[in-house]
Order: sequence, then C-alpha cells, then structure tokens
Amino acid sequence: MPETFSKLLPCTFFFLFTLLFLSINLASAKSNGFSNVLSPKELGLGPEKLSHLHFYFHDIVSGRNPTAIRVASAAMTNKSETFFGAVVMIDDPLTEAPERNSKLLGKAQGIYASAAQDEIGLLMVMNLAFMEGKYNGSSLSLLGRNCVFTTVREMPIVGGSGLFRFARGYAQAKTHTLDLKTGDAVVEYNVYVFHY
Repeated sequence: MPETFSKLLPCTFFFLFTLLFLSINLASAKSNGFSNVLSPKELGLGPEKLSHLHFYFHDIVSGRNPTAIRVASAAMTNKSETFFGAVVMIDDPLTEAPERNSKLLGKAQGIYASAAQDEIGLLMVMNLAFMEGKYNGSSLSLLGRNCVFTTVREMPIVGGSGLFRFARGYAQAKTHTLDLKTGDAVVEYNVYVFHY
C-alpha cells in the first residue's frame, strides 16, 4: 500500500499544480491591463428591474421665461418649412399632470435640432433629470428621432445614472397640447426602462 501511495503522490502533485496554473491563467485572462470582466454583484447591483415612468414634458418657447430657446441656426433655417438646421437648448419641466402648475418631477435638459428637410423631424438629445421621490438625483439619457406630427413617437433610452445605472429602454411621446400661435407644447411621456 505505501508503494502505491508513493506512485500516486507525484501524479496528485502534478494534477494539483496544473489546476493551480490553469486557474491563475484563467483569472488573468479576464484582464487585459485596462479592463476586467465583472459580475453585476461585484458592483453591488441587484436583480434587473423594469420600470414604467409617466409624466408631462412642457416645452415653453414663448413669454418672459421660456424653457426652450434657439441657440443656433443655418442661413436657410428661417426659409425652410421645417426649420431645418435650428438647434434649441432646453430646460423643460417634467410634471405629474398636464397642467403647468402640477407637481414638478424633474427637468428635461439638453437639445433638440430640426434634422429633416421634408417633415418636422427632430434629433432629441436630452437627460431626464428627476428630482422627486425615490428617483431624486437619478437621470435617464434619451437620444433619438422625434417626428413631431406622428401621433406616438418612440425614442430610445440609451443610459442613465443613480438608480438608473445601466438603463436601457424606450420612451413614447404623444402631444397632449400644441399652441400654434406661441409654439408652446405639452407632451405626454411613457418611459419603459430596464435598470438595476
């Protein structure tokens, strides 16, 4: 029996050494010097959730205190039926109900630009910055095409911060009211987003 054990000892040692060597190499294979493969748990992230947010976006271009102002345009913008080339900076209120004085949930901050020559189609680049309830201090990033006169427009949510880290999803926008004299608009948003 001791003779059999002494023959197995080198094999066992070799097997254990090989396992150790492979595990070190596999662990180092996850890193290439500037990046690592991580588990969501390593960042303290729990299970992924799907949330639905509903609010009203107030785009106010008229009056003494507009929340949307044109900051750039092309030489042809004012001659264009679609205002092609106009760039507008926004700090639009997001409210719980369509009335302007309803509960403020956050702000839509960013830009929209007229990006189509044959229809009113906007490039929307904005952060939905929330300041109410459990989402206070969190934001969602939206980047997409908004064909204003389509009944329901869908735009992608491409990221987020705070409770919306690693967010992805989409927003549906539907015009609630549009004042053709002033250009002021209230838009209903339904946002569906996966996040941790």
